[in-house]
Amino acid sequence: MRKNISSGAKWEAVVGYSRAVVVDNLIEIAGTVSTDENGVVGKGDAYRQTHYIITKAKMVLEQAGFALSDVVRTRIFVTDIKQWEQIGRAHGEFFREIRPVTSMVQVAALIDPDYLVEIEFTAARS
Repeated sequence: MRKNISSGAKWEAVVGYSRAVVVDNLIEIAGTVSTDENGVVGKGDAYRQTHYIITKAKMVLEQAGFALSDVVRTRIFVTDIKQWEQIGRAHGEFFREIRPVTSMVQVAALIDPDYLVEIEFTAARS
C-alpha cells in the first residue's frame, strides 16, 4: 500500500514530488530544508538549520505514524563541508542513540543560496 503525503507546497505539482511517501512499513521523506511560512529559518547558521530540519522531519514522521527512533538513514547535503561539526552536532542531538546510517556530502548549491543544509530521511517501522 502506497500513501503520498503532501506539504501543500505549490512546487509539488509543478516538479512532481511528494513531501513523503509511505509504502507498507517504510517512509521516505524528501529533501528537507530550513524554511517555514516566513522564509529561511536560521539564515547563516548551519547548526540551527540542521536542528530545524530534523524537527520538521520529526513532525512528518509522527503524522505518518513513525518516530525518530524508526529512522534508519539520513542523507545530508551541505554547501560548505567545513561546517560539518556544527551540522553533525545538531544531528547527534537527535540521533546519538538511534544511530542511523548517514552520508554528508558537499554540493555546489541548494535551490536557495540561504539554504546551507538539506536532509533526506528514511524510516522503517518494525
